[in-house]
Amino acid sequence: MKYSEIAAKVLGMLQRADGNDPSRGHLTMNNWEWPTGVALYGIYKTYQQDGNKETLDYLLGWYDDFLSREEKPHRNVNTVAPVLTLTCLYDETKNEKYLPVIESWIDWVMKEMPRTEYGGLQHCTVWNKHYQQLWCDTLFMVCLFLAKAGVVLERPELIEEAEYQFLIHIRYLQNKVNGLFYHGWTFDRRHNFAEAFWARGNAWFTAAAIELYDITKRDNAAMRMIRSAWLDQVLALWKYQRVNGLYTTLINVEETYCETSATAAIAYGVLKGIRLGWLPQEPYQDMGMLSAGAVLDQIDETGAVQGVSGGTGMGHNLQHYKDIIVTPTAYGQGLTFLMLTELMIRDTRRD
Repeated sequence: MKYSEIAAKVLGMLQRADGNDPSRGHLTMNNWEWPTGVALYGIYKTYQQDGNKETLDYLLGWYDDFLSREEKPHRNVNTVAPVLTLTCLYDETKNEKYLPVIESWIDWVMKEMPRTEYGGLQHCTVWNKHYQQLWCDTLFMVCLFLAKAGVVLERPELIEEAEYQFLIHIRYLQNKVNGLFYHGWTFDRRHNFAEAFWARGNAWFTAAAIELYDITKRDNAAMRMIRSAWLDQVLALWKYQRVNGLYTTLINVEETYCETSATAAIAYGVLKGIRLGWLPQEPYQDMGMLSAGAVLDQIDETGAVQGVSGGTGMGHNLQHYKDIIVTPTAYGQGLTFLMLTELMIRDTRRD
């Protein structure tokens, strides 16, 4: 089966999902939330590769529906995520009705979103403001949008803000000895919570850092710092990859369960890093393809990506991460889409 056909199968499952499952609403496209935002971006990236007009029509229809609704989404770190793909669609279609929506979200992030010490983006959600907390997740959910909007609208201050957020998250979340990232940091209590090297948290950085570079095409001092942190992390991920290609949900705790969404995002970051010149072919080509193959093996006959950990709040002990349910989710499908785009590109280049 071609990678584009696999992507269509994964998308079909997502379109059929109604959220009535153990994922606590994380397997549905009928909300404006972060799982949906991750899925939308993955869907858009597959459309960029295969040019399937039905995929584009689906995306345009999704945004037409949500932008016409009277009830507007609560503004928090997670609900920024869908605006990334909206910005991509504005760049492609120049549909003027998208622009005020994009600009209003820019204004909220830049002027109203809660900040930590030193101006970090506080990981505020609908349920909890997470006072003075930095989380890995924020880089994917918010900063890629800022970078894309900065490029599309020719507003360099947005790109610079995205770069700064990467740098401050690196400073407080990356372990300088092993290169891996902690899930979060609190300025209020000045610690890294459970000191968990959570797989999907690491994967948000693996995917987001190379995506930031691809979006902005910048090679300034900030980007070189981001790349050096990324290289340290990828080397650590190479060391901790399991023989089956997957990563355990706590990367350095082998007895925890293998987790697919993190593996997909890591495979995406590594394969894209090779293509864009951030990584040498060896040993990372084998690393990326081993993980990609392991993710493909987790796609069942319905198109559901299995082995995905459910939504994961900040843990105060490692057991918290071990106890998270495993169930298909929209973000699991979405990160698999991203990985599939790199596999499509490799196929095209071979042809």
